[in-house]
Amino acid sequence: MSQRYFSDSRLVIASHNKGKVREIGELLAPFGVETISAGDLDLPEPVEDADTFIGNAQIKALAAAKASGLPALSDDSGLSVDALDGAPGIYSARYAGPTKDFSVAMQRVMSEVGDQSKGAHFVCALTLAWPDGHMESFEGKVFGTLTWPMRGKKGFGYDPIFVPNGHAITFAEMEPQEKHAMSHRADAFQQLISACFRK
Repeated sequence: MSQRYFSDSRLVIASHNKGKVREIGELLAPFGVETISAGDLDLPEPVEDADTFIGNAQIKALAAAKASGLPALSDDSGLSVDALDGAPGIYSARYAGPTKDFSVAMQRVMSEVGDQSKGAHFVCALTLAWPDGHMESFEGKVFGTLTWPMRGKKGFGYDPIFVPNGHAITFAEMEPQEKHAMSHRADAFQQLISACFRK
């Protein structure tokens, strides 16, 4: 299947997570793309039952594209902790429970890690899907270590406990522009943009 360029003016972000939608919108702003979230369109959240980040990203993007009739971009991302054999991984959001309280998720991860190695990495899978079923998928990573207690108010998810390699502050303590320059999402986005977007 040949590669496809994004040529529309509107793009559905297949997420109900406001922090994620905002961050993706900021990354796409230079391309003049108008983004609208699945939450704004009241699209149902599909069951994410794949066993990989890319598999779940494809489920979400395809569901949003078919339901909206517009191209849709989805992100499936999470934290993989070395000492936990990659957990929470694709279950990163589930660690936050039904109320999506990530302070609970962070406490759970750190209690499970205990005195073991604090090495970890974030993974971001992006899938761009069209209503006809065509999909393009990319995966980015950023490596670092976990820290406790939580630090910073600028990020979301697990950002307050993650210090990227080569830095002394957490993602949640960084200015958004600094985080965008190096994050797992930025890595996947660079791949997506070079493959599917023309400036």
